[in-house]
Amino acid sequence: MSRIAIIGAGPAGLIAAEILGRAGHAVTVFDSMPSVGRKFLMAGRGGLNLTHSEPLDAVLARYRPAAPLLLEAVRAFPPAALIAWCEGLGIETFVGSSGRVFPKSLKASPLLRAWLARLGALGVTIRTRHRLVALSSPSPVHGGGSGWGPRALTFATPDKQVTHEADAVLLACGGASWPRLGSDGGWTALLPDVAITPFAPSNAGIVIPWSPKLAPLFGTPLKRIAITHAGTTVRGEAMLTAGGLEGGAVYALSAPIREAIARDGAAHLTLDLRPDMAPDQVRAKLAQRGRGETVSTALRKALTLAPVAIALVQEARHAGAGGDLATLVKALPLTTRGMAGLGRAISSAGGIAWPELDERFMLRRHPGLFAAGEMLDWEAPTGGYLLQACFATGIAAAKGMLDGLRA
Repeated sequence: MSRIAIIGAGPAGLIAAEILGRAGHAVTVFDSMPSVGRKFLMAGRGGLNLTHSEPLDAVLARYRPAAPLLLEAVRAFPPAALIAWCEGLGIETFVGSSGRVFPKSLKASPLLRAWLARLGALGVTIRTRHRLVALSSPSPVHGGGSGWGPRALTFATPDKQVTHEADAVLLACGGASWPRLGSDGGWTALLPDVAITPFAPSNAGIVIPWSPKLAPLFGTPLKRIAITHAGTTVRGEAMLTAGGLEGGAVYALSAPIREAIARDGAAHLTLDLRPDMAPDQVRAKLAQRGRGETVSTALRKALTLAPVAIALVQEARHAGAGGDLATLVKALPLTTRGMAGLGRAISSAGGIAWPELDERFMLRRHPGLFAAGEMLDWEAPTGGYLLQACFATGIAAAKGMLDGLRA
């Protein structure tokens, strides 16, 4: 029996603990927060989108960069396996109209309770309020054939610093989004010799400087719209905010938008306020505008646009946007020069560069030290792909660790 330390009690860390505990090892999970799964529970507020039902090849195409190690991990633990695991905990799932997979309760807490009960039955120990502050190098190898020896881990707790010795360590510390939930990227200081791609907001809102006239509409959703950037169109919803735009349709384009801003200083988008109607249909309906009828009234009566959509058209007109009214409805121009920060991003891009890991998810420069989850350099849109990869890489790292311990 080996002593395993897992740093981080999110999905990647907890699923790795399950695999390693089931294999008979003494597993201790450490987390800096007062309770486990903080970000997992936050995801549950939106219904807990576990994974996606689309074909596996389509799922794999969602990940950037398309790192072979990441894709192989998802192939080995695909959406069907995640659904089966969830239902094995007694949590039934269903496929929504968008193809996304949710627990029937639309909550994370029942799943987390059942999961923690299973981990407890496997003998997994969980210690909260333990922030990792130092990692020693492995001791000289004694016995066994793993090629690495035990190492000491130093944790800061509310009362004092404590030391824990482990034969192998898995880092599952998360990325750098929603730092108040524990994923603050602070672990990078522990790995000064490891190449880390700088963190950047992913699945984040875009910054647009609205005029004060829109202030009363901040917090209002834009429903059944489509956003186009660089030839890619995404249908969905968005939210008008004081800072700009947020929401699923924006998040799906956040990676190319972020790259355009970094490259060109700005990203240009168009907003289709009636994607269910062809441009000629919109133009024909607006041509029936009555004499003396205001623009706002025409947009409301002819196209049933919501007040927030009408306000955006008026905003564009007053800013001097070109094109007639129909063009603004179908391709309202928007320019952004910034993304919402990591503090509000759903996830983060960046992390440990893939060449730093071997095929077992072990850090090449640190024998016996593994990594999984959002702390690795990958990103994906919302839709279940984030949790899917966290679970898959957690399992892959745990199995890699088992292979190393058996070597």
